[in-house]
Amino acid sequence: SSDIGAVLVPGIELVASQKNIMVLIFSSNFEMFYICIICSNLSNLRKMETVIFNYLRELPPICPDVRQKQRISIDVLPPEVKARFASDPIIPIRTKTAKEFQEDIEKATISGDWKQVHDFYLTTFDSFLELNAAFKKEANAPYNTIEDSGINTKFVNAVYDALLHTPPDTQKSVLKGIINSLLREWKGPRTKDDLRAYFILVQNPQYTSTATYVIYAHLLRQIAALAEADHHFLMHWFKKLSQKRFKQLVERLQFFITTRLFPAKPEELPPMAKCSWWIPSATKVLSLLNAANSISSPPIIPFSDFYNLTLDHIDFMEDYQTWQAHGNSNRFTFCQFPFILSTVVKKAVIQRDSEQQMISMARQTLVDKVSRRQRVDMSLLFLNIKVRRLQLVSDSLDELSRKRADLKKKLKVTFVGEAGLDMGGLTKEWFLLLIRQIFHTDYGMFTYVKDSQCHWFSSWKCDNCSEFRLVGALMGLAVYNSITLDIRFPPCVYKKLLTPPIMPCDPDAPVGMATLTLDDLQQIMPDLAHGLGELLSYEGNVEEDFYTTFQVFQEELGIVKSYNLKPGGDKIPVTNQNRKEYVQLYIDFLLNKSIYRQFAAFYHGFHSVCASNALMLLRPEEVEILVCGSPNLDMSSLQRVAQYEGYSKTDPTVRAFWDVVLAFPLELQKRLLHFTTGSDRVPVGGMADLNFKISKIDVSTDWLPVSHTCFNQICLPPYKSKKELRQKLTIAISNAEGFGLE
Repeated sequence: SSDIGAVLVPGIELVASQKNIMVLIFSSNFEMFYICIICSNLSNLRKMETVIFNYLRELPPICPDVRQKQRISIDVLPPEVKARFASDPIIPIRTKTAKEFQEDIEKATISGDWKQVHDFYLTTFDSFLELNAAFKKEANAPYNTIEDSGINTKFVNAVYDALLHTPPDTQKSVLKGIINSLLREWKGPRTKDDLRAYFILVQNPQYTSTATYVIYAHLLRQIAALAEADHHFLMHWFKKLSQKRFKQLVERLQFFITTRLFPAKPEELPPMAKCSWWIPSATKVLSLLNAANSISSPPIIPFSDFYNLTLDHIDFMEDYQTWQAHGNSNRFTFCQFPFILSTVVKKAVIQRDSEQQMISMARQTLVDKVSRRQRVDMSLLFLNIKVRRLQLVSDSLDELSRKRADLKKKLKVTFVGEAGLDMGGLTKEWFLLLIRQIFHTDYGMFTYVKDSQCHWFSSWKCDNCSEFRLVGALMGLAVYNSITLDIRFPPCVYKKLLTPPIMPCDPDAPVGMATLTLDDLQQIMPDLAHGLGELLSYEGNVEEDFYTTFQVFQEELGIVKSYNLKPGGDKIPVTNQNRKEYVQLYIDFLLNKSIYRQFAAFYHGFHSVCASNALMLLRPEEVEILVCGSPNLDMSSLQRVAQYEGYSKTDPTVRAFWDVVLAFPLELQKRLLHFTTGSDRVPVGGMADLNFKISKIDVSTDWLPVSHTCFNQICLPPYKSKKELRQKLTIAISNAEGFGLE
């Protein structure tokens, strides 16, 4: 037994015994089991062979969904190998408190005698029953609600916080106990006590070491294989964890996935072929945490904390194509769990998907030309837009309307009467000038809400919504062509754009009718949202004090019009009983129904360009980042990735430039970025994707800096002082408008 104890990581289980005979079963890696029979003579050994053979043949699988049909009733097992617990066990009473446990830890730390602590861990983690005995608030109370797991969370935290500071043999005893628990607790449907045990075990901090990954993987496999109703309970229990513990769980799972994909020491893990289920199991458990985070208000952690950034280095097109072919079937793909994929990955998938569509469109055009024996013009490979500056909106609208079949081709822009080859700068300028003109308040398509600093759709009735379709198409083209736009839409616009994420085949099917809340209204019209919130919380008589009906009034082109929120609404008073309905109908009217025609045109314009299943991978926040880029500037990062031409990073002018820029207020930093790149936003890939370049221009220092936006390049004369550079740079970036011929 001493040799066995030295070798074993998992543990030892006594499965049968008679007089002078003891049978032990153990495993070192869950792939192969070993039998140890200790007996007094050969006849006794032979006597046990049949019993042991039958026992092993009927051993249950570790994963509950395997070999279901081969399970046998416990009543048909020989007496020697029957489970030691009844089917509905009574949980033993354990009275140790978190405070008493911490006192034991303090005593052991001072005295060096860890026996009492060791015995506690050894007993507690020996089975699901003992886990419940130790950590359940009331041993034999049911606790069958999603609101209360029935677990003494404070005690669990204390036990786990102390575990990594205990002697190695204590830590090993916990791992052995977990394996025994996972091997034993296999029979029948899961009880709430089983779920509590899983909930406790998955929080164990020992799973940061690859030495424990086999155990961790089997735990995750069993949790992933639970019934949907059981997952529902776990999700709500996860929601109750503190932010710190919740984030630790997420990070532990992410590290497990990363290590399995890119092991630093592959020899420490089983071959991938033998554990292909590890990553799917971990990702499914991570999806429970993501669901818990999504239903929390506010979210426990940012949704971006669920990104696994190591996946950015994988080509996901095969995974994406498998997902398209098989959907959310039993064949695992990461695209089934898009929360784990960063915006960088999703952008790459969308771009690759769009490139394939562009190539397909271009190939079809060439084939048509060749089949008709017509001369092939290489310009047919592009979406060529020719516009006049003075008729920018009307020309753009005409061009996009006439060339709807070419929207998936690479965009090239030409300004009539101006020489220049579009290497990216003219396209950027076209987007910039067009968006600026369309969103101007004098144009009337959008209203600017000062309180929320965003644009919203004008609700006046319009017979022709083609210009809203143009704005939607512009946003789609920006995503398709990796252009960031400076558009200030509230977040709910992107929710509406993904409702549904794929354009319906039926052109008359409703689109953009998202389910929105008071929080969404708060982000557009904060004063109105505040008033409706007060109505909901008002403690007096709503009907008598507010004297309001299910009717709203809106000013449209100087005329006040009334609308009923439901049939006969002008005659239905708002009361304490129906005020929630009134508020929800009001929100739905303002954000959906009153602008339906305008938004439907906008929706169809966007999806006419971005028609891709890849949109189903995106959150509304991610669509916004793809369209507008990130507003978070980090000039230090830009300095690290900057390239130089004619200068080196140690030249006095370059050092002075970065000293000035890093000291600029945010507004001037945005102006600099806009001056140099044509946009004040950071693309999805971060500053590195800007390819920002500082070049030397040998002219008089009386000159201002100039830029080449198509190359994200700023040209600096060799200014003699930091003060001079700051002055000239500030003048240049504060007075730049449009793009000159270069």
